[in-house]
Amino acid sequence: MVSRERAVEQAAELMMCFAERTGLDAEGPKERYLWTDAFAVCNFLSLAQATDDERFTELALRLVEQVHRVLGRHRAEDSRTGWISGLGEEEGKSHPTRGGLRIGKKLPERSPGEPFDERLEWDRDGQYFHYLTKWMHALDQLSRATGQSRFNLWARELAEAAHAGFSYEVPASGRRMVWKMSIDLSRALVPSMGQHDPLDGFITCIELQVTASMLSNTPTGPDLKLAVSDFAGLIESRDWATADPLGLGGLLMDAARVAQLTKHEAFADGDLLESLLTAARDGLSVYSRLAELQRPASERLAFREIGLAIGLAGLGLIGQGVQPEDGSGSRQLHPLIAELKPYLALEPAIQSFWLDACHREERAWSEHRDINDVMLATSLVPEDSLILLPDRVE
Repeated sequence: MVSRERAVEQAAELMMCFAERTGLDAEGPKERYLWTDAFAVCNFLSLAQATDDERFTELALRLVEQVHRVLGRHRAEDSRTGWISGLGEEEGKSHPTRGGLRIGKKLPERSPGEPFDERLEWDRDGQYFHYLTKWMHALDQLSRATGQSRFNLWARELAEAAHAGFSYEVPASGRRMVWKMSIDLSRALVPSMGQHDPLDGFITCIELQVTASMLSNTPTGPDLKLAVSDFAGLIESRDWATADPLGLGGLLMDAARVAQLTKHEAFADGDLLESLLTAARDGLSVYSRLAELQRPASERLAFREIGLAIGLAGLGLIGQGVQPEDGSGSRQLHPLIAELKPYLALEPAIQSFWLDACHREERAWSEHRDINDVMLATSLVPEDSLILLPDRVE
């Protein structure tokens, strides 16, 4: 197990290299990618807290400004210009997330009428809902870290845009969601619904509403009650179980947020937390038998495994948030947490494997260096990716 001091040091090294490589800490082209950048914001906030070095807070603030300036606007080679929301220049600066945010993929989005190519679609730009929820969380954490409400406002404006853009009503069938939308949110690029997208939307919108109330008795901007209601309907009786390590990590990260939000009278009955922990237990039971962690580095996708390690780091938070005497069904949760604890050994195993410099020399690592480096750093300092830190809100 890496010592706390060494973990902070290694995370700082990874993040400073990322900052330089992607143009955050230097002049030149800016390489922004929404998923990676969302984790990076949280990492910089964790490093600022761990080191008392405000340089990391400044990097988080700079990264948010860059993401909005790059991914909140149309691509340089696009015939369209300006903010993807369609707002004028100054209003767009004040509300940079109202039109959503681009993924940041290398290839332009598929044109209307262009045939669908599943392989190419992975490399094409557009908007992903699960990337947007990650950015909402990053902005919300920045509000909690700095006490500045504008970041939470931008997160809620993004949530409102995402809810309107990605969810729709099907006659006689209720609401559905789209996996991938066009840059301007006008058309579906991949119409299927992501397994955990409505879950992420539900939990994240409640998190944003809680923070808004903590920051102000009368918060301005969108009220997300309609989005919460719609997402609540979408998650009824759904099966969250997955054997995908990144998906499992996401379930555990969601569970950690749910456990912490119970103190704010959200999810007080414990049903959602029980459902998430049950799905995580079942999925881990399958994943642990696949022996994927025994394969060589050249055959593994690091960021997916590291996502699981990050989620497992949140299991302790879940235990802290569950009290046997609170009357919320928590007596059923403690056995589930006990069943999950043997899987905690996967966290240091994954982390130590990818901290080995030899394994990071493989092409499988270098081809995804930015996301791998940032998520490895998250596994070393997971605090702001997992802990909502209400004590930082003044």
